[in-house]
Amino acid sequence: MGKILFIRGGAIGDFILTLPAIQLVREQLPDAEVEVLGYPPVTRLAQAANLAHGARSIEYGPLSSFFIPNGLLAPELMDYFKSFSVIFSYLYDPDGYFEANLQRCEISTLFKGPHRIDESLADQSAATQLAKPLESLALYLDQPFVTLSFDEASRQAADAFFAKTGADADSQWIAIHPGSGSPRKNWSFEGWIEVATQLQAENPRRRFLITSGEAEDRVITEFLALLEAAGVPHTHAGHLSLPELGAILQRCQGYLGHDSGISHLATACGIPSVLLFGPTNPKIWAPQNPEVSVLAAPDGDLSRIRPESVLIEVRRLLTNRES
Repeated sequence: MGKILFIRGGAIGDFILTLPAIQLVREQLPDAEVEVLGYPPVTRLAQAANLAHGARSIEYGPLSSFFIPNGLLAPELMDYFKSFSVIFSYLYDPDGYFEANLQRCEISTLFKGPHRIDESLADQSAATQLAKPLESLALYLDQPFVTLSFDEASRQAADAFFAKTGADADSQWIAIHPGSGSPRKNWSFEGWIEVATQLQAENPRRRFLITSGEAEDRVITEFLALLEAAGVPHTHAGHLSLPELGAILQRCQGYLGHDSGISHLATACGIPSVLLFGPTNPKIWAPQNPEVSVLAAPDGDLSRIRPESVLIEVRRLLTNRES
């Protein structure tokens, strides 16, 4: 098959939802060399998990000429795209400029994937929709999720992270990501504090790993102060690469969060997870991994989810992990 390129923009969750398609290619076409063109913070995840042989930044300056009609294309980029036997592009290209410029590179085969998930297809998860272009190669997705493993560098970074916490070796870590890309998708801080306080009271060995995204520094400071005031033992994991954070999350007993990119990362790490969803549709957007419990907010209103409902699901998922 030669070389295969996946062109994928988007944020963390969008990229992780595309990983099942990339994994399918790796499994069914083991001799193919797979590369990804996207944003470096997320493409590193595919490389560290050994799903991509190489990656390139979509923010590379000369690439901008591919998005204008009859752009002056850099010969180096033309040779780059021509080197692939198959290209899957998920880019938004309403006027077809990018596709037309790719064709000028004399590429062999181009398949266009959805740049946006069709929410009217409630019977098809986002990962399933994103894998549809692969059917042109007679590749059909049966497993709409991935279980990631990470390279030695990421695992060593996780070792160093936990060593710095000073926590006892028998500590049982539960990760909480109290944010997301939209305030509408977030449960109240008070709800999370109540859940964490109760879980720690039930098992004093429990400690909480609090994760945050790049744009959440201000709000996470408030959340950490509330945890401190409640006497809940915790450690903040912020400003880490995704492979490092993934390797850290894999050491946790469980994960609690919303519809967010970090939630998709956590579930892809294979840890039991309780996710609070609303107003987004979990049938489409929720991770399909095993040991994921989704609490869908009534009428999409997360304020209607009660802490006790969350605790029931957390206790159920943690029972097997801690026994």
